[in-house]
Amino acid sequence: MTQDQLKQAVAQAAMDLIRPQLDQKSVIGVGTGSTANFFIDALAQHKMDFDGAVASSDATAARLKAHGIPV
Repeated sequence: MTQDQLKQAVAQAAMDLIRPQLDQKSVIGVGTGSTANFFIDALAQHKMDFDGAVASSDATAARLKAHGIPV
């Protein structure tokens, strides 16, 4: 497994943990870095299931916004 595949697996595991708790009143805190980027990509597939996100950096905020996730 490559480093990126491992990071993607970690991001998906995080999604699997939070998905049951997503609802229209949820705000997700998102970190910064390459693994967080994979998480953001996975989160984008569920962006209608929560209100928005709090970003730990400008780069994370930009990526979230690019996926149409309110920050």
